[in-house]
Amino acid sequence: MAPTKQKKDFYLVHMAIGIGIMLLFRFLPLNLPNVTDTGMEILGIFIGTLYLWSTSDPIWSSVLAIFLTGLSGYADMNTVLTSTFGTPILVQVFFLLTLINCLIENNLTEYCGRFFLTRKICTGRPWLLTFFIMLGCMLMGAFMGGFTPVFLFWPILYDIFETVGMKPYEKYPTIMVILVIVATLLGFPIPPFMGNGLALISNYRTVTGNMGQEVIINDAGYLIVGLVHATVCIVLIILFCKFILRPDTSRLKSITPELLDRNPLPPMTFRQKFIGISFAVFICILLIPSVASSTALGAYVKANTYGISLGYTFLLCAIRIDKKPLLNFPQTMRRFSWGTYFLIASAILLGNALTSDVTGISPFLNTVLMPIFEKVPTSLFAIIIMLFTVALTNVCNSFVIGILLQPVIATFCLATGTNSTPIVAMMILFVLSSAAITPAASPFAALMFGNKEWLKSGEVYKYSSMFVVIELVVVLLCSLPLANLLLH
Repeated sequence: MAPTKQKKDFYLVHMAIGIGIMLLFRFLPLNLPNVTDTGMEILGIFIGTLYLWSTSDPIWSSVLAIFLTGLSGYADMNTVLTSTFGTPILVQVFFLLTLINCLIENNLTEYCGRFFLTRKICTGRPWLLTFFIMLGCMLMGAFMGGFTPVFLFWPILYDIFETVGMKPYEKYPTIMVILVIVATLLGFPIPPFMGNGLALISNYRTVTGNMGQEVIINDAGYLIVGLVHATVCIVLIILFCKFILRPDTSRLKSITPELLDRNPLPPMTFRQKFIGISFAVFICILLIPSVASSTALGAYVKANTYGISLGYTFLLCAIRIDKKPLLNFPQTMRRFSWGTYFLIASAILLGNALTSDVTGISPFLNTVLMPIFEKVPTSLFAIIIMLFTVALTNVCNSFVIGILLQPVIATFCLATGTNSTPIVAMMILFVLSSAAITPAASPFAALMFGNKEWLKSGEVYKYSSMFVVIELVVVLLCSLPLANLLLH
C-alpha cells in the first residue's frame, strides 16, 4: 500500500503546483513590457497547463485550462467554448481519431504488420528485416495510430528472439526493441491532417494570423518532407547499427518468411479490403488542395477539407456488409483517445489567446527576442532552433515544447521577413520525432523505459541518444534543405 500512497501524494503535489501557477502567476511583481493584465492571466494559465500536461492527466488539465480561460479577461465563457469546440479543426480531429480506431477494430493493423515482416527478400538478411520492421513501424505510426506498431511488433520480436535463442538484454534485442519506438516516433508527426502534427500546424497558423501575417504550411510538401526525413533516418540508423554498433545477428539468418508466418492470418475479407482502400482514397482526397490548388476541384476540397471526414464517417456507418456497419460507432468509441482530443482543443485555444491583441504577449516577444537574434543569419537561427528543440523536448513533453517554440520562430521570421514555413515545419517534425531520450519526453519514451523485462534504463539512454543525434544530423544536412525547396 505504501507505493500507492506515495504515488497519490506525488499526484496531489503536481496538481497543487499546476493550479497554483494558473491562479497566482498574475499576481507576481513582474514588469513584462507590453503584457497586459489579461496577458498575465493567460500566461499563468498557459504555464500551469504546460506543467500539468507534463506531470498529470491531460484530460482534466486541458478542461481546467479551457474553464479558467473562460473566466479570464480574454473572453466570456460562451465565446471560449464556441471558439474551442466549434472550430472545424477539432471536428476533423474527432472524426479522424474515430476512423483510425475503425482500422484497428477491423484488424487491418495486423495485416499491415505481417506484410512488412514476411518479405522474402529478408530471408538470411537480418538488417534488411530490421529495415522492413522499422519502415512498418514508421508508416503505421503515421497513418494507423502512434501506439499501434509498438504493441504489434514488440510481441512479434519477443517471439522471434525466443525462437532463435536470443535473451533479454543481449545487444541486438535491446537495440531492436528501442528501434521500434524510434521508428514509430519518426512516423508519428508525419500526417499534416491528424494528431499532434495537425494541432501544431494549426496552432502556428493561428499564431502568425494574430501577428498579422497568416502562414499556412502546404500539406503535401510537409508530408513529403516528413516521409523523406523518416526514411533517411531509418537507413542511416541501420547502417550505424550494422557497421558501428555491430551486434551479433548471425542467429537471425535462419529466420524465413514461413517461420514468421507460421500462424498465418486468414485472407482479408471484402469488408477489410473495402475499409482499407476507402481509407487510402480518403487520405488522397485530403491532399488534393496541396497538389492541385489552382483547379476547381482543389478549391472545392480546400473549402470543405474539415468536413470531408464527416462524410467519410457517414459512409462507413451507413454501408453495411454482412448486415453489420463498416464502422460500429459505439464500439469504436470505446477506445477513443480523449486525452489527445482535449489536449489539442486546449492547445488551439491557448495558442489563440497568447497571440491575441488583448494580451500584449506578441509585442513582448518581439521586444525581448529581436535584440538577441537581429544579427543572426537565418541559417544559424534555424540551427539554433533545432538544437533547442532536441534539448528541450527530451526534458519536457514534446508537444509542449512545440507550442513554446512557435511564437519564437514567428516573431523572428516576421520581423526579418524570413520564410518561416521550412523552419517551423522541421521543428514540428523534429520536436515530436526526437522525444526518445528520457521518460518525460513523450508517452512513447515512457513506454520504452517501463519495459524492464527487455530493456535496462542505462542502455535506453545510451542508444536512444545516439539515434537522436543521427536524426539531428539528418535534419541539418538533408531535411531542412529539402523543406526550403518544397515549402514556401
